[in-house]
Amino acid sequence: MRIARIRAGGAETYGLVRDGRVATREEIAVRTGVPVPDGMRGFLFDGWPAEVERSSGRLRYETAEYELLAPVQRPGKIICLAFNYEDHAREQGIDPPDEPAVVLKPPTALAGPGSDIVCPAFAGRLDYEAELAVVIGRDCKDVAPGDAMGAVLGYMVLNDVSAREIQERDGQFGRAKGFDTFAPCGPWITTADEAGDPQDLRITTRVNGETRQDSSTSMMHVKIPEIISGLSRVMTLERGDVISTGTPAGVALGGHPGGYLRDGDMVEAGIEGLGTLRNRVRITGGAGR
Repeated sequence: MRIARIRAGGAETYGLVRDGRVATREEIAVRTGVPVPDGMRGFLFDGWPAEVERSSGRLRYETAEYELLAPVQRPGKIICLAFNYEDHAREQGIDPPDEPAVVLKPPTALAGPGSDIVCPAFAGRLDYEAELAVVIGRDCKDVAPGDAMGAVLGYMVLNDVSAREIQERDGQFGRAKGFDTFAPCGPWITTADEAGDPQDLRITTRVNGETRQDSSTSMMHVKIPEIISGLSRVMTLERGDVISTGTPAGVALGGHPGGYLRDGDMVEAGIEGLGTLRNRVRITGGAGR
């Protein structure tokens, strides 16, 4: 099941997505007879997907009729892993860490799959990082690796946008990755039962049609069960939390000849079977700090 948060005519709702078409919350209720909740968060985390069978026949509306929004609204935590892809770690000249090395992004960094990436000019050297994001479906603490996948609701694409000049200046990641709009995500949540093997999906980034990243989630050093288990030893993972599992080689910081992002660039971050984000870069304000 693919579940999208959508807006049309100023009204926000959610719907099921299949083959470029949508069944809205209202249509789901009519087709299934299930009194699904008004809000997407209630639908996602209160057991409703299991109550709703796949709608039969052709869905009524095209996704192009709606604005797709960030699927998870105001998660408690956005946890990003650093250097978790073996090819990316190599391009940085380091060994990938054996335990999750994490960066926290604020929920205000979330943006929709078609929204602009807005970067103040003072941030400097804007970079892209296509990542597989895990959406946690139930609270868990000290979960064993063998049980960890039971906490997964589903997956989505996330672009862990980073201002490398600030990263270098600060000597850490928080401010450089924390700007508003620096976490475009979506275009929907694909539930775990439909996503296939999350450790064997092609992951790509294109900038203005040029391929910058082209790898596989099989290149993760710490795999998803160990990521969830390791994080849950430190912090309680709550339903709606987002874990972004790292990026492969090909980022501008790693020396890709395409260089850093510029005003007007179109960034397409995609994962096999999960969809593609298409975000325009907009640099605002003058130079300076």
